[in-house]
Amino acid sequence: MQDKIKALLIEKNAVLIAHYYTDPLIQALAEETGGTVSDSLEMARFGNSHKAETLVVAGVKFMGETAKILTPEKRVLMPTLEATCSLDVGCPIDEFAAFCDQHPDRTVVVYANTSAAVKARADWVVTSSIALEVVDYLDAQGEKILWAPDKYLGAYVQKNTGADMLMWDGSCIVHEEFKAKGILDLKKVYPDAAVLVHPESPESVVDIADVAGSTSQLIAAAKNLPQQQLIVATDQGIFYKMQQAVPDKELLIAPTGGSGATCRSCANCPWMGMNSLQNLLDCLEQGSNEIEVEPALGRQAFRSLERMMNFKT
Repeated sequence: MQDKIKALLIEKNAVLIAHYYTDPLIQALAEETGGTVSDSLEMARFGNSHKAETLVVAGVKFMGETAKILTPEKRVLMPTLEATCSLDVGCPIDEFAAFCDQHPDRTVVVYANTSAAVKARADWVVTSSIALEVVDYLDAQGEKILWAPDKYLGAYVQKNTGADMLMWDGSCIVHEEFKAKGILDLKKVYPDAAVLVHPESPESVVDIADVAGSTSQLIAAAKNLPQQQLIVATDQGIFYKMQQAVPDKELLIAPTGGSGATCRSCANCPWMGMNSLQNLLDCLEQGSNEIEVEPALGRQAFRSLERMMNFKT
């Protein structure tokens, strides 16, 4: 199956772009075939600059939409169109547009985990890797922020920038499940371990982190921290690239369940898990699951995405 996919990528002049949270087998294929494994910002930048005629985006639907908006002339395929995101689903455009209309004095900043329609309504799109810097920049210009959809990431940004921010009430079903008590209990067993946390997690979890940051920032931190044991509170898919970066360190899964839970940590996005070698092969063979974004909507969304792409931290 892997050999067939590799051959089809060449035949179709296609490149595989995979998120850190996808199956390690898919991540390995992306590496081996000249694609990329990265966070959503670098996925967007890679697809935008690559010469391939077809982008195969292994992740969740908003990532495919972003690729299509940024490169409308390219064909964008996904292993599945069913893979969505609780942040995207929890921020429907009609309700969000009405919320924005109620606060016309605010600059609308939305997280990348949103639909093309929500991005089109926004002034800025950000990922977790640049959210702090963008909001800090806007705050310095005296702008008040309307933030959506992740309330935990928003609270983290607000706390660290002091910006005037009005929050949409959304959350990630994976990161919301991390518990400070569980991590502190694990720290008792591994007292020298550093705690690495994604800021989509609850504030009580972020507060006990040695490092809070995006997926790419957490991998960089793993390399730079002196600790040999790392407690990692994000989707377990990150372990593939993180272990590559620090092969000599011990990576510990931060618990999400209580003491009576059947799994110590259920930190796997069910939608990311829908990407498989089989449906990746199918989409290449059949040209199925092509992403389409209505051109006028795409042009609107392009403006806010372009600001993200051009922002220099």
